[in-house]
Amino acid sequence: MEHSAKFEKVKGYYDSGLWNETRVRNAVIKGWITEEEYEEITGNAYAE
Repeated sequence: MEHSAKFEKVKGYYDSGLWNETRVRNAVIKGWITEEEYEEITGNAYAE
């Protein structure tokens, strides 16, 4: 599966503790990543 262009950047921010789940959710809203990628990054289901 190919990831969105900003997936690695968002995942890196989340994994390093710079971003919380709210910031990752905002990346979905902005179209940076998909809902599925949100779930992959956070391990939690995406809820609007």
